[in-house]
Amino acid sequence: MAKPSSKSRSKAKPKSKRGGLLHRLQRIFNLVRFLAVLLLLLIVGRAAGYALPGLAHLTRRGRWFPAAGAHVALILGHAGSDTGAICTDPEGRPTVTEAAITRQVGELVAQRLRRAGADVELLEEYDPRLEGLRADLLLSLHADSCIDASGYKAARSQESRIPGVEDRLLACIDREYATVTGLPPHPNTVTHNMTLYHAFRRVDPETPAAILEMGFLGGDQELLTERPEVVAQGVAESILCFLNPEEPPAP
Repeated sequence: MAKPSSKSRSKAKPKSKRGGLLHRLQRIFNLVRFLAVLLLLLIVGRAAGYALPGLAHLTRRGRWFPAAGAHVALILGHAGSDTGAICTDPEGRPTVTEAAITRQVGELVAQRLRRAGADVELLEEYDPRLEGLRADLLLSLHADSCIDASGYKAARSQESRIPGVEDRLLACIDREYATVTGLPPHPNTVTHNMTLYHAFRRVDPETPAAILEMGFLGGDQELLTERPEVVAQGVAESILCFLNPEEPPAP
């Protein structure tokens, strides 16, 4: 059999180089396509309320992710401990419990904040994770008694080391929660159980913390049980207000 001429062999080399180049380009294209699909899945997951806490700090806060990188802890009042306040019908049968309300609203708040980019922890009333907790914000969610009254109330620790910061949180609640829910403030019923709330003494003293009674199970029961998404929006907007303080006006 005749051997291929040197001329034939020289023509084969450029073809081999072109094939290698095309192969490398295809690998690059596949990698880019994979990364694009991964990014799309992350965006869809974020929109659905899921988050990757380890990656939260990589996203800057802005219009789309106003809580990006923030660590928010929510206590679901009375969870894992007791039922809290219990309302009953005329026959004495339970109709609604405080613990059920705080869990439902807390989970809705967490979904909203995760979509905004936050890393959210849902804690029980006496959760061991409270010990020395360091977070951008701790908010404990509760509901008041079954009396025929209406309104919300919020409080910080009376022994706070960062009163100015926590007063700003309370101001955000007064502005955002009241606006969204339409509930009036009910400050005259703030108790020592609120200002001396046990979680205030357990978390890191530099963690801004407050307790919010979202309404009365009596007079505000329709809002709390039938429209929990409105309550959750009010809580979430209060938190976002605190995480993104308005810039002072220009002099």
